Amino acid sequence: MYGLWRPRVLGAWRVPSAGPVILAVNHTHIVDGPMLMGTAPRPVHFLIKKEAFIGPLDPFLRSIGQLKVDRSGTDRAAVTGALGVLANDGVLGIFPEGSRGEGDFASLRAGLAYFAVRSGAPVVPVAVLGGDERPGRLIPRLPALRGRVDVVFGPAFTAGDGSGRRTRTALDEATTRIQERLRAHLGNARRLTGRAG
Repeated sequence: MYGLWRPRVLGAWRVPSAGPVILAVNHTHIVDGPMLMGTAPRPVHFLIKKEAFIGPLDPFLRSIGQLKVDRSGTDRAAVTGALGVLANDGVLGIFPEGSRGEGDFASLRAGLAYFAVRSGAPVVPVAVLGGDERPGRLIPRLPALRGRVDVVFGPAFTAGDGSGRRTRTALDEATTRIQERLRAHLGNARRLTGRAG
């Protein structure tokens, strides 16, 4: 990441140095996941769509601990793998919106709340900004080479209400709390880096 672009990492100290952690990342560009994996202070295990596990990428992604997920329904193997990462005090990376889009956390899937409430792991919001501002000339799907990409880590928070409940209502409430914190962090990150919303 540092060889191809110019990442600026802000707030990495906010990621707890030990114990389970969930990194909730906005997703606007194809390099968001690799950029976070290359700049995070701890190894990150992402839930990645099964379609990415093709050809030589399949053994590579598996060897670096990435988790294949079938997004067409509830993928029990992926859920078990993700909970296993957290049970082993690892770092789980999640794109809470499910796929690339506006990256504004406007619509969250329930998966992040489920993992956060079930494991009790703190959530650290992460904003990756700038990857979609100037496309590359050789490969338009990638940011321009040597372009600035900001990775901004926010303060960790607990998604649950402290009751330990795992009901549908509790997960819905946790999703609302998470969305509010993620959107607030994104706004703060944009102001901090001077990037327009």
